Amino acid sequence: MSITQETLSKHLKDPAIFCCRREKGLVISAADLEDPSLFEDMVEAGLLTVSDEGLTIEQVLGATLLCDVEALTPITGSVLDRVNEIEEKEPDRENPKKASAGVEPAEKMMNAVTGGNGMLHIEIGHAEKFEGLKIDVPLFSGTPVSETVASAENEKITSGEKKVIRTLKKQHIRIKDVEIGTETSIWDGKITIDGSIVEKAILQDALCKSMTLDVIHPDERHQYTETIMDVCPIATKVEGELGSGITKVADGVVFMLTGVDEDGVQVHEFGSSEGYLDEKMYYGHPGCADENDIIIRCHVVIQRLSGMTRPGPFSAHKCQDYVIQAIRNELKKYDGEIVREEICEDVRRPGNPRVVLVKEIMGQGAMHDNVICPSEPCGILGGQKNVDCGNVPIILTPNQVRDGSIHALTCIGPATKEMTRHYIREPLVEGLAADSEMDLVGVVFVGSPQVNDEKLWVSERLGSLLESLDIDGCIITTEGFGNNHIDFIQHIGQAGKRGIPVVGVSFCAYQGQLVVGNEYATAMVEENMDMGGFENNVAGCSCVTKEVAARAIQMLKNKMAGVEIAPAPKKWNNDVINANNKLLGLPETVLLDNGTLH
Repeated sequence: MSITQETLSKHLKDPAIFCCRREKGLVISAADLEDPSLFEDMVEAGLLTVSDEGLTIEQVLGATLLCDVEALTPITGSVLDRVNEIEEKEPDRENPKKASAGVEPAEKMMNAVTGGNGMLHIEIGHAEKFEGLKIDVPLFSGTPVSETVASAENEKITSGEKKVIRTLKKQHIRIKDVEIGTETSIWDGKITIDGSIVEKAILQDALCKSMTLDVIHPDERHQYTETIMDVCPIATKVEGELGSGITKVADGVVFMLTGVDEDGVQVHEFGSSEGYLDEKMYYGHPGCADENDIIIRCHVVIQRLSGMTRPGPFSAHKCQDYVIQAIRNELKKYDGEIVREEICEDVRRPGNPRVVLVKEIMGQGAMHDNVICPSEPCGILGGQKNVDCGNVPIILTPNQVRDGSIHALTCIGPATKEMTRHYIREPLVEGLAADSEMDLVGVVFVGSPQVNDEKLWVSERLGSLLESLDIDGCIITTEGFGNNHIDFIQHIGQAGKRGIPVVGVSFCAYQGQLVVGNEYATAMVEENMDMGGFENNVAGCSCVTKEVAARAIQMLKNKMAGVEIAPAPKKWNNDVINANNKLLGLPETVLLDNGTLH
């Protein structure tokens, strides 16, 4: 693939190698030269040998070829009528201060101050032909970061004036114990669930054939589990609608949905998290149970051969939600210990860069689906499935997301699956909403259709939405990998071609490395936490974490401020991630060795 004229300037110092066979008399241009970004892969594949005698691109442009030369051949002086002479810049001996790159002369010439309007004010006292020069450029605090090379000084700015649109109060109620009994109630920090409720629960959907409930305490996790379909918190509205008012959240307990069909086939698609529970969930990650959580396991058996259809897995979620709703009803009236009150605000900061978070969610039919905006936090009833909505972009407020507006039905690989609990505490939503340097416009959810024509159509709708929102930057994430990476790259392109700085966040590593790309996919953040770079079947392992979110947010700031982001290595390298974590004061990313939790 030849180098484009647009990227020529970035590769002038790289080796000059013909992309195709070229004949005598050719005047060499960018269109004749192979893209240097592909050299590493070509050398590894044995397709290319780089010669020490080869010339650089800037040395051969405009020269005439004296003989025929085959493809992937380094260009040497012997085949050209001339070699361009490249002048090396020499120090200005008459003005040593001007030539010096040292800090001292620069400090004497320049005075930089931070204004209250988010601008860096630079004043140069004297610069040839000018008596003085004053420049204002946008400024972000923090350390510029890319997934390759990053360094800069930390600066603080004054954010735009905070304007609160609405407030959500989440009251976290302490739950100390759970048991299966003869009635459903909450008393003195203990949840009791009527064991016979499963008989009514399975009547909610004919595809659900049976259900069992049991309680797993933190010290009882070394036991077998079928594949983990979802982890769902217990939360309920006591005042207002999703995104506002008051929501009660039961702390210290979660529901875990597992399932098989009547033949014992796991309800999953790519990979399965069946095995010992203490080894098959990444405890503490946003979508998972925390270290000390009590797990209420809801195991369902669905109709034979329905696991690879939309109605099959949905029946399991629907019947489990019947049980959760009974607990929600008790939680509404329970006046127990509030361990903390979480105040969530939908805010706007006029004058700050306008940004959106785009969450690509599964929408490929079969078992790939999600419920959006149910009546209860993380619920089912009252919501709409994104597949039924045509997978078109749907914009929510940050508070709606933090109040459980997404119930995950997706049965993709366990490690990259963002489960229902993930969305109610999504690190990127939390990080962007709290960042005083940003004006978070909203969170866009867009489905990933199965058919390529539909993918393009949906992506174009996203591009139009981003343009109409008049944003200054966006972060685009996707769960899973492979098929949905096609949409993912399309979305990045839709933003990029409209001049919108964009950062992509995904699991790629070794197994999920991108097979498609475009010129706008230059700022990418990796989610992988597996030593080998694979989908390791540990539920919730390789998803957005606080560290991933911090890197993505800082990278977006860099992108919007025009800070150069160095290209990533050709192969995934966790050392690059940890170098950037260190720059941002984050802990190292510790990878799982062959899927083993430590």
